[in-house]
Amino acid sequence: MEQAALRFVVRGRVQGVGFRVFVAQQAHQLGVRGYARNQPDGSVEVVAVGSGPALDELALDLQQGPRAARVTSLQSMPLAPVPAFTDFVIR
Repeated sequence: MEQAALRFVVRGRVQGVGFRVFVAQQAHQLGVRGYARNQPDGSVEVVAVGSGPALDELALDLQQGPRAARVTSLQSMPLAPVPAFTDFVIR
């Protein structure tokens, strides 16, 4: 199956609420590789590589977030070339 890559920037109450752990759990379930990391501006950056349907599902998960989070904005941008990640990690 063809792989795609997206960079997401998630804003809102997304740091200190288990957001990156939530993203990693969802990514593992979907077979998505990449990383999630906190940004100095309070956002969370997620770079994800996987099938189109898996990335679509991950985007829905990112909009929802874990119970303690409050997502106010989700941006996504395609990445090319597709990075060669072997797993999903928290940075």
